Amino acid sequence: MKREQKNIQGIPVVCWGEPSEQAILAFHGDQSHKEDTVIQLLAEAAEANGYQVWSFDLPEHGERKGSSYPLNPQNVVADATKILLELEKQTKKLSLFGCSIGAYFGMLACQNKPIEQCLFLSPIVDMQQLIENMLFWSGLTPIDLQRDKIIETPIKTLEWNYYNYVVKHPINWTAPTKILYGGKDNLTSRTTIEKFLKASNSSMTVFEDGEHFFHTLEQLEVYQDWLDRIFKEKVVPEAISFKK
Repeated sequence: MKREQKNIQGIPVVCWGEPSEQAILAFHGDQSHKEDTVIQLLAEAAEANGYQVWSFDLPEHGERKGSSYPLNPQNVVADATKILLELEKQTKKLSLFGCSIGAYFGMLACQNKPIEQCLFLSPIVDMQQLIENMLFWSGLTPIDLQRDKIIETPIKTLEWNYYNYVVKHPINWTAPTKILYGGKDNLTSRTTIEKFLKASNSSMTVFEDGEHFFHTLEQLEVYQDWLDRIFKEKVVPEAISFKK
């Protein structure tokens, strides 16, 4: 498969496959990068069905590690806007992929775009709730975060400015969306994901043995099968559950 490296206004981008009028903009997850395994598997399935995939390194990830440009919603939206301006020059149909926090960033950046379809793997669909949960697990509240501005938790360093932006910029997601969710996801609860499904134009496939981080051979096989069915059959029945 053709793989072209680009640099769009300082943002490292990989274009997977030949240029196409059908394109997917891919957002990787936390502590990942633009050429992660789940991105490669997406690109292989998409390219075989006439799509080109564009993936990029989020701030402080991949080639951008060590940069003074921080990972926050404002910067990701600004980066995605620059990439979309280039991508939209060639494509007539734009789709979206997001893994974990990449799903949140993708929705935030693209909620006003005409998205043909959206594919989410272990998505963070309620960032405000996740931050509040991480505070709660540490015996803290948003009031503590407002006072201290920065708080270290066992999972993540939390910042008041980040949380405040999330609260003030709620997402209204209406694009047709297919989700692969792990039944053992410890970051997005079943209640949270089901609430998102009811409020959006989404359907979900549940792999009961899956975790938030799909990384084992079995989990990646399930993910690959899910992608193949989406691209070949063009539909995934709503609320499938399966267990290998």
